[in-house]
Amino acid sequence: MRNGGTDFGTLPLACAPGLAPHSGHGPVSILAAPFALKHTMSAPRILVFDSGLGGLTVYREIAKARPDARFLYVADDARFPYGAVEQSRLVVRVLALMERLIEVHDPDLVVVACNTASTIVLPTLRARFTVPFVGTVPAIKPACAASRTKRVSVLGTEATVKREYTLALIREFAAGCEVTLVGSARLAALAEAELRGSPAEDVAIAAELTPCFVENAARTDTVVLACTHYPLLLDRLTKLAPWPVDWIDPAPAIARRVSDLLGSPGWKSDKAGAEMIFTSQRPHTLSRALMPFFGGRVPA
Repeated sequence: MRNGGTDFGTLPLACAPGLAPHSGHGPVSILAAPFALKHTMSAPRILVFDSGLGGLTVYREIAKARPDARFLYVADDARFPYGAVEQSRLVVRVLALMERLIEVHDPDLVVVACNTASTIVLPTLRARFTVPFVGTVPAIKPACAASRTKRVSVLGTEATVKREYTLALIREFAAGCEVTLVGSARLAALAEAELRGSPAEDVAIAAELTPCFVENAARTDTVVLACTHYPLLLDRLTKLAPWPVDWIDPAPAIARRVSDLLGSPGWKSDKAGAEMIFTSQRPHTLSRALMPFFGGRVPA
C-alpha cells in the first residue's frame, strides 16, 4: 500500500514522481472504437480509480471475476469528497491524475469507480486517451425495469443527482416510474469513517436515507445506490430502512462489463495481485479494514 511520492493535492500531477511502477494487467476495447490488446491475457492490468475507498466495492466484484488480473487501486483522498469539488476543477484534476497514472502504469483498462467523476469527466477521458474506460453511473434503467410499484429512488451525492447525465438517464429509462432523486452531502464521508473504524450513529445515517422512502399511492420499492461508497453501509441502510426495498448496486454489472472487454480470463499467475496508492500521502492504518476486500491480504 503506497501513499505516493510528492503532493497530489496540487496540480499538475506531472510533478508527482511518487506513482512508482506497479503491477501488471491486460487488454481491451470500449465504446465505438476497437482497441488492440497490449499485454498477454495472463495478467491484464486494471486501474481502479475513486475519490476514496468507495471504489473498493467495485474492485471487489471485478477481482472475483478476474482473478488473473493485476490491479492498481488509486484513492484520490487528497480531494475527497468529489461532490464538493467544482465541476471544471474536477475535470482538470482527474485528467491530470489520469495522465500521470497511465504514463507510469500503462493499464489495459481503467475503471472510474465513482459516480460523480464518471458523470462529469468520462467524455473528456475517453477523448484524451486510447485506453478503454469503464465508468460508474446510476443504475436507473435496471432499477426502473425491476420496480413493481414503479416508485424508485436514486441515492447519490449532491453532485451526481444534479448532473444532466443523471437526468437524461431518467428521461430515457424511467419507463413510467416515478423517480425521486436524493442528494446526500454526508453519506459518503460516513461510509469512509465506518470503514476506518469510526461508525456513524444511526440517526446520522437515517437522516440521509429517509428522503428515499416515499409513500403516496405506492411505496418506494427500489433504491439505486448511486455512489460506490454507499454499499459499504448496506447492512446499516437495510437495518434503518422504514420498510424493505431492493438495493441496486452497480458493481456486479461493472465487473461483467470489464470481464467482457478483457475477454476470457486466463489462469491466475504469480503476477496477479493488487497495489494501492493514496494521493494525500497521509499515513493510513487501514490494514484490518482492507483485508476483506483483498482476500485476507493487505495490498502492496
